[in-house]
Amino acid sequence: MPEKDKHILIPEHILLNQEEAKLVLEKYRIKPYHLPFIKSSDPEARNIKSKPGDIIKIIRKSSSAGTAIAYRYVIEG
Repeated sequence: MPEKDKHILIPEHILLNQEEAKLVLEKYRIKPYHLPFIKSSDPEARNIKSKPGDIIKIIRKSSSAGTAIAYRYVIEG
């Protein structure tokens, strides 16, 4: 995302490649559909050009934890 398009309230969204997604699923011993969903029509999901079936890593700043990482499974919508 170009620096000028970043917004302070929007956490960083990273599209995982297939190998990275596989490692995350193995680490947590889950299937993709066990992750919370994000629709492919979500503005940030569209911005990083994700498609249904992809996994997105979301990095949020946290005052208590420093950094919080979450994953989302992209669905049609």
